[in-house]
Amino acid sequence: MPKRIKEYAGRFSLVDGIPFKLPVAATNSPALMAVFPINPEKAKAFLPKGVHPFRLWNTGLLIVTVIDYRETPIGKYVEYSIAIACTHGAKPAPRLLPALFMNFFKTGQYVVDLPVSSEISVKGGKGIWGMPKHQGHLNFKITEDKVSSQYDLDGKLVTYVEIEPPKKTCLPVKMRASNYCSFRGMLMKSDILLDTKCGVRLFKNAKARFVIGDHPRLQAMKELEIGDAIATVFLPSITGTLDDHIESWFLDFDQLPEKAPEGFESVINLGLSEEWLSPPDAPIPPA
Repeated sequence: MPKRIKEYAGRFSLVDGIPFKLPVAATNSPALMAVFPINPEKAKAFLPKGVHPFRLWNTGLLIVTVIDYRETPIGKYVEYSIAIACTHGAKPAPRLLPALFMNFFKTGQYVVDLPVSSEISVKGGKGIWGMPKHQGHLNFKITEDKVSSQYDLDGKLVTYVEIEPPKKTCLPVKMRASNYCSFRGMLMKSDILLDTKCGVRLFKNAKARFVIGDHPRLQAMKELEIGDAIATVFLPSITGTLDDHIESWFLDFDQLPEKAPEGFESVINLGLSEEWLSPPDAPIPPA
């Protein structure tokens, strides 16, 4: 953890009307992750210039991460991330190496969609860090043999994910994870510092299911040729700290875009409500 974050622990900040006790961190929050192979060539259509699909041999990776935030400076909420593993630079990175040399290749994930439960989470996550947050109907369920989460909009299923949790969750995780997002016509990069323990299932032992429903929002992702899960992760109690250092770059195009990208008008009038939308209830297709 950077020294500057340690030094302001216990102090306070007020940003866009949102009060924070520093550092901006979450604790005692379970999370699931499922990683699926995708067609890396088709993944390019979802990524802006300068962001390239990470290649694990001949495949790209779709990463679905859901966190049930229970203790944060802005209350409780579920965050449902749908992202593509990526690198950032002038040229695509070689295969596999970005997983070993993450800082050199600026390895991370490009977030395609990021619904959350509460209005205040949208206001902070999008307005401060540039994350593509919006409110959705979400849940997070843990049973003995399954961890799952459902994401609905407009009474329709957007996506559903479930994993079979590992028997043990004692593997230590201390790392910096980078998120790339598009907002205000800029590419935004933010980092979360993780210090937790998890359990992992790999390849044939990675039992997971990811369903794209009938809502139009993510229909284009069906073109990614999503395969069976190659890894699942369960974190029974995540501890994560958002870095206060944010990077951004102009998104550039061959011609001037005809339509202005989403900007501050989407968050400026949001309030600080911690209320959730109603639970998702759209039917889930049978396995």
